[in-house]
Amino acid sequence: MTVHRLRKIHTIRQKRRKHGTCTLDYDDERLWESGYLRARCKELKLEEEYQKYQVRLMNSYLGVFYILHIAVTVIYVAQLLLLTDHTYRVYPDVATHILLVVLMLLVLSVNFFEDFVIRHRWVRVFTSVVASLLLLTADLGLNAYHYIVHDWPIISAMDIYSLCMIYMFLPIPSIRAAALLALFVSVLYVLYYFQVVYFLSKYASRSAHTYDLFMLDVFHYFGFNVMGIFFRMMNDTMVRSSFLDRHQFIMEENWLRDALHQEAKLLHNILPPQIAKTYMGSIKDKIMQADSDTEFGLRNYQSSMAVQIHSDVSILYADVVNYTHLTTTLSVEKLVMVLHDLYGRFDMAAAIYKVQRIKFLGDCYYCVAGLVEPDPDHAENAVSLGLSMISHIQEVRETRDLDIDMRIGIHSGSLFAGVIGQAKLQFDIWGADVDIANHLEATGKAGYVHISGRTLSNLTPSMYTILPGTEEAQNDPVLQKHPMNTYLITGTPSAIPSRRVTHYRWHQSAMDIKSRPNIESWSSYNSVTEELREEFDKMPVGGLGWYRRCCRYGEAPKNEMREIGLFCATFKDKTLEKNYLQQPDYIFKGSILMAWLIGVCMIYIQIIGNDDICRLCVAGHMVVFTLLTFLLFISWYKKVCWWRDGQNEYKKYSKFSCIIFHVYEKIQRSLFLRITCYFLTIGCYYSSLCMILVDCDKNKFDLEFIESKLYHYDISYTTCFSPWTFTNMMALILGMSYTFARIPFALKTCIGCMEAFVYLLILFFEYHFVFQHSNTTAPFLPSEVAHCDRILLMLVTLYMKERRIEFNAKTNYRLNVNLKNKQQAATATNQSIIILLNNILPARVAQHELYYENYRMISVMFAKLMNFKMDLPSLRVLNCIITEFDILLSRYKEYYMVEKIKVVGCTYMAACGLDFSMVSSVRKGRLTDLERDRSISREETLDSNDDTYDGVVYLMTTFALDLMRTLASCNRAYDSMPIDRSLSSTEIAIGISSGEIMAGVVGASQPHYDIWGNPVNMASRMQSTGLSGHIQVTEESAKILMDYGILCRPRGLTFVKGRGKIPTYFVELDENLSFVSTNPNMTLESLKFLSNFSGEEELNESDKGETKGSTRLNT
Repeated sequence: MTVHRLRKIHTIRQKRRKHGTCTLDYDDERLWESGYLRARCKELKLEEEYQKYQVRLMNSYLGVFYILHIAVTVIYVAQLLLLTDHTYRVYPDVATHILLVVLMLLVLSVNFFEDFVIRHRWVRVFTSVVASLLLLTADLGLNAYHYIVHDWPIISAMDIYSLCMIYMFLPIPSIRAAALLALFVSVLYVLYYFQVVYFLSKYASRSAHTYDLFMLDVFHYFGFNVMGIFFRMMNDTMVRSSFLDRHQFIMEENWLRDALHQEAKLLHNILPPQIAKTYMGSIKDKIMQADSDTEFGLRNYQSSMAVQIHSDVSILYADVVNYTHLTTTLSVEKLVMVLHDLYGRFDMAAAIYKVQRIKFLGDCYYCVAGLVEPDPDHAENAVSLGLSMISHIQEVRETRDLDIDMRIGIHSGSLFAGVIGQAKLQFDIWGADVDIANHLEATGKAGYVHISGRTLSNLTPSMYTILPGTEEAQNDPVLQKHPMNTYLITGTPSAIPSRRVTHYRWHQSAMDIKSRPNIESWSSYNSVTEELREEFDKMPVGGLGWYRRCCRYGEAPKNEMREIGLFCATFKDKTLEKNYLQQPDYIFKGSILMAWLIGVCMIYIQIIGNDDICRLCVAGHMVVFTLLTFLLFISWYKKVCWWRDGQNEYKKYSKFSCIIFHVYEKIQRSLFLRITCYFLTIGCYYSSLCMILVDCDKNKFDLEFIESKLYHYDISYTTCFSPWTFTNMMALILGMSYTFARIPFALKTCIGCMEAFVYLLILFFEYHFVFQHSNTTAPFLPSEVAHCDRILLMLVTLYMKERRIEFNAKTNYRLNVNLKNKQQAATATNQSIIILLNNILPARVAQHELYYENYRMISVMFAKLMNFKMDLPSLRVLNCIITEFDILLSRYKEYYMVEKIKVVGCTYMAACGLDFSMVSSVRKGRLTDLERDRSISREETLDSNDDTYDGVVYLMTTFALDLMRTLASCNRAYDSMPIDRSLSSTEIAIGISSGEIMAGVVGASQPHYDIWGNPVNMASRMQSTGLSGHIQVTEESAKILMDYGILCRPRGLTFVKGRGKIPTYFVELDENLSFVSTNPNMTLESLKFLSNFSGEEELNESDKGETKGSTRLNT
């Protein structure tokens, strides 16, 4: 149930309690209306598939009928041969029934040819009519034969059985057609007996009261037809509802599976599968344990370091030569297009050569060969990729007329690879050999691959042109720590095996993730897929499958059959059985209407069956009628109100109406109350039935019987009671006991067996003298045996049919539960992937709404942790520090638009202002109407006050200061721990710059979110040229900070690569790591700005976070 639905119900209940009025909520009941279900099937274009399922289902019912009818015929023939005194008199009956069973089964067997029946749908109705007429002809023909030839009036043996056959077993697809056929058969039976009564005048002691006897038959058949019509309507409703439920769950499961595959494909292109699996497992566990209404996010997730050691790999670093010049000569948009073109080519080449791209930082692209899976050719693959990258950049240089080239360094060795931190999870590598590869690139030569001697030892030299390394490499301090020879390589990339070419195509649609369709929009699907048809073929049609070995349709899984009991069809899992029984009954009003109609029939039958007026009986009938009418009123009052005012959803109903609605809803949702109504109805029936027995005097009946034999007259049926009237009423009660919907089948079976047992006691013991002298169904067959046959046949027929329906309903319920469990697990997996994607990419990028976007004012920060050794203990410390930084970031991200971009080695990169309200232009993407309107309205507001953009510089600097405070807290925590003191002496150098940038996703198979522009380059230079324990900013950023009252001390002219010497500033901090103010009043204004920006209560979050961080680290 959706949150909207729960809120709606809660609102209705509140109104009822507070104001005594309410509105009508008929949504749930409407979903179970037969008209709605049929319209829904047509809307979803499922009617054809439903008809096929209905054919299979009815053929299953027909298979049960075959067994039942053969068994009934065999038992009846055996009774005729064994229990009659003059066997020769029943030979015609035996021959007729044997011939009848053969003809009926032959006619109905046509329906098992499913394809033929689907093409010629009239066949089902035609064969059903022929079978019914055969049974009717045989039954009435035997009656007429024995009456005309032997002058022996007998009772029909198959009238009630034929009605049960038509409604419950014959493959008649339409309820209307089944009702017409059953009514036609009933009319023929009534007309036959009417003919006997009026024109032959000797039938079954009916010389008097002919009109009453005629009406008795009419109401008997009317009651059985009402019960049969309700049974068909209920069965059709349940089957259609199960069919639509199966369709809904299949569609959702298929969508979740496809979405999971697509999103996992994207995720695994950003994080290697072995790393992603570690994170997804922990996230999924927390999602499954969380409350459904609790939003799961970063704050619920505890980070763990996922780092692996790889001992034999080759690391490739590539750098675009003259990139700094490009950033100053090209527009940001053109720069991003160039990088996307380059990185798309590089990603394709990396996929071909089985090299894992790690990430890129501006113009730096680095990757590892032999990382995802061990590869003895990792060095060759890395060098081939390097040469391919040089070839690609030269091609781009020519086509775009750019002065660019590629400088590449490769080293073979070992490294640590994995994910650290908590937000924006990105795969990275660390280690001394990683630093060597980086410096080989930095000291290399454009257009060549600069490799170490260790890498060369893994190559075949004859395949390449090898030159001595550069002089810069000999003088590089990092390379000098590990004395080695370096070489420059050029040549042609190694040949690409054909099997590698197809590897890339799997990644090409990594960003093509489809949005989940609304359930209501599934009707727009024009066709039913083969997969959907296969799932529909798996829907159960019952437990008997002897005829399936020659047919193609499926059967319920054997494990499903083992989970359901054999006799009472109960789940062996008690919890599952309880949940099944606790389902609301939205067709309860149909059961009550049927109960009321049958109750009225029984009252009328009892009244016209007695000549004497019994005051006690009249009072009892009035009580029964009142109780049944009261239940009918409660059940149908809501429906009548909906018929009258269904279009007016906001109509207020009186307190009386609200009470009726509430009582009815309580009954619908309560199994106990439904069972109570069930027992109340059965009790009403038995009270009427018992009134028939009240006036029966055994002595008077015996005397009249003796006199009728002596003086040759027919005994009056009113002397005691009509035995066949009593038996038919008992059959009605038995049918009602089984047909009442949403009552446990085991309870129905117990009640039915008890009713049959009580009837047998009455038949053979208490009133044996009455039944013994009644008419029989065959010459010389004991009358009590004929009565017993009717009740037992009714009991067995109802049991077999109801068990089949219960089995199908429970099997469908079990399959739907399994599908829900799969859906829940897939949803949790899907959510974990989405959380990771949103953790890796900004939410709007993870939703694939934008390709890149331009921002007019963004503040960028680079913060590097100094004095870090790249070994495992240091990585653990680095993970803890980065995690604390991410926890601090989560507060800034939520309230102050601070976004983590990436972590490269020990450098933490973040930006402030990456928000739709600050987007100045959007390219190659789309915004929703709401977001577009929001951007326009915010831009109009911001255009009138451009100083508002300057706040991002203040926020970024404040975040940088909190990073320094967090690091100081971490250092203090490590000082108190018995570990290497070098791990607690970490310092941080921070650089900040601001201005216009471009942000977006580049790369082909491995999309990567990044930002570009002069502020990014300048922030990186501010950090690299800065000092530990200081925040260095550009002149533009310093002026903004001083406007906010933060003192910035000029450092002087600093040499910046690509820009020459420029003035830079240090943000002045005191010994407590707080800003030094130029003016106390200005500081208050700054604080006021922050309060207006996000809420005054959030200002001290960073200080609180420092304390929390210390506690966490100590733990």
